[in-house]
Amino acid sequence: MSNCVKMKRKIAIIAGGDSSEYGVSLRSAAGIYSFLDKDKYDITIVKLRGTAWQALAQTVSVLAENNGIVPEDTEQWVAMDKNDFSFTYNGEKTNFDFAYITIHGTPGENGVLQGYLDMVGVPYSCCGVLAAAMTFNKFTCNHYLKGFGIRVAESVLLRKSDGGYSASDIVKKVGLPCFIKTNVGGSSFGVTKVKTIEEVAPAIEKAFAEGSEVICEAFMKGVEITCGVYKTKDKAVAFPITEVVTSNEFFDYDAKYNGQVDEITPARIPDEVRDAVQAMTLKIYDILGCKGIIRVDYILTDGWTINLLEVNTTPGMTATSFIPQQVRAAGLNIGEVLSEIIEDNFSKQ
Repeated sequence: MSNCVKMKRKIAIIAGGDSSEYGVSLRSAAGIYSFLDKDKYDITIVKLRGTAWQALAQTVSVLAENNGIVPEDTEQWVAMDKNDFSFTYNGEKTNFDFAYITIHGTPGENGVLQGYLDMVGVPYSCCGVLAAAMTFNKFTCNHYLKGFGIRVAESVLLRKSDGGYSASDIVKKVGLPCFIKTNVGGSSFGVTKVKTIEEVAPAIEKAFAEGSEVICEAFMKGVEITCGVYKTKDKAVAFPITEVVTSNEFFDYDAKYNGQVDEITPARIPDEVRDAVQAMTLKIYDILGCKGIIRVDYILTDGWTINLLEVNTTPGMTATSFIPQQVRAAGLNIGEVLSEIIEDNFSKQ
């Protein structure tokens, strides 16, 4: 009889980051940790903040003691060795077989972290450098996809380095109301729905506080929906679509994270529209060369016209986030889905 014991893969869930979405990212890390099969994987949460990279030694016991919440103030955080993405605790060194990136913002959503992991030879869950960098820049991504026949809102890009701008020129191009937001952020930080020309300047200033580029985008009235998809070497899966209904001015931070929204899955749309949205999302996945799970947000305007809002390559993964909701609605198990994504990196197909 063989005494061989199958070794668990060592998985790093990378969270934190340098944007306003730091806290959201830690919540997603806790969500992913809760979903993953502990009998199959040895899981460590790794937190990045600037040059401080730390691993949560004994992640299992620490999260158990903190009701599944990632604690900031614990002596269990130990420094990562950036030379090979490892850490040492009690004299034992841990190297990782795989990294699940759940940083919403820099450096995990813009391709920087992906480039580093490529260099040290650690496979990861999401898009590579080019797709991540492109999708992180909303203006670039939307206008690139426009060339493939995807409908997008009229928009204007502003850069701090360009100096001044004309509020009247912006309004002339995109109309009122319009949305003014950072071009490289998420979770609705720095977003303003502008209704008058006098509101343009303060909205731009607010958005610039989140980054060096601002996008001014035409308002589209309609039904807001979002669709998640993923692919492995042997299949493509489009999840049921979620309809987003909020009494707020738009789907802002409070709507996303403080319950001021109704999220209806599956969305109340005709079957042929559902099929078209799912097909478009899979098409976008292929055009961009995506990997792992992505989520694409749309507005359905008059006549069920499909308009792209943005592509999310590291979507939120808390228990109440869109993707886990859609996975449940599909009758799938989120842990098994995440396992498929991880194991696909080690498949010889």
